[in-house]
Amino acid sequence: MGMIREDSRSTQASQRGLRRHLDEIVHGDCEDVLKEVPEDSIDLIVTSPPYADQRKKSYGGIRPDDYVEWFLPKADHFFRVLKPEGTFILNIKEPAVNGERHTYVIELILEMRRRGWLWTEEFMWHKKNSYPGKWPNRFRNNWERLLQFNKQKQFKMLQEAVMAPVGGWAKNRLANLSDTDKVRDESRAGSGFGKRVANWIDREMVYPTNVLHLATESSNKQHSAVFPVALPRWFIKLFTEPGDIVLDPFIGSGSTAVAAVELGRHYLGIDINREFTELSNRRVKKTQMRVPSLAERRSTYYGDNGCQ
Repeated sequence: MGMIREDSRSTQASQRGLRRHLDEIVHGDCEDVLKEVPEDSIDLIVTSPPYADQRKKSYGGIRPDDYVEWFLPKADHFFRVLKPEGTFILNIKEPAVNGERHTYVIELILEMRRRGWLWTEEFMWHKKNSYPGKWPNRFRNNWERLLQFNKQKQFKMLQEAVMAPVGGWAKNRLANLSDTDKVRDESRAGSGFGKRVANWIDREMVYPTNVLHLATESSNKQHSAVFPVALPRWFIKLFTEPGDIVLDPFIGSGSTAVAAVELGRHYLGIDINREFTELSNRRVKKTQMRVPSLAERRSTYYGDNGCQ
């Protein structure tokens, strides 16, 4: 009985911790802040942590060889607070070191799988407006990884929420259909995959690819690496519903929180840099002035769970 009461007190304390931080951007280390958040309570995690050997002035920088060891304790907290049907999107890109790409991202993926994460998918963020340059042994970076991790094979995914216009290919491709196009054409490789091209006649919208073509966001000069609001917005639409909770443990300039507010989701942002915490709070407040407040939904969320 003593253990049960202790567990109950611990659960209620963590629920109060989530309530205290809900729809807020908190200054602190995400490992410390997330200790106050109950397990299985977050619907989606979208974040872009400091990359290895980058943002040294803002975050101190992490050596590529030390990156996996630095990140894994944080990933363990993410795993604990994420709901079983939730999703974790990690925006990351490995640098070149001594003339070759470092392997820390690959090593991180393998280590996270060993700790129970499923590496479900990998999206690509194509930066449409990347700055030109010249390097002796490679071309400029024009894309970044968006790694999708889940706790289980069955997870919440609202594919219709991110459907895209069918595109110009349909006009000519669907005008003259062959007999093969009118039936399910099985893969010649025997993979079990197939397609029926005729299914797309008169369709205006189609499911997107796993490549996101988005411009970088350069309007905010106060942060060293701003990803566009459109990036977290796309994943929030795909993996959450209104009223769900979105976490960004490296909130930076606040793009994830801004997208969550615009879409009617709750958010929790964390950043160890006080200047960025203040910056993102100002940015979110401006957003809240032009969209409905989440205050009523927040009250409803806690109305029946006894954590007043």
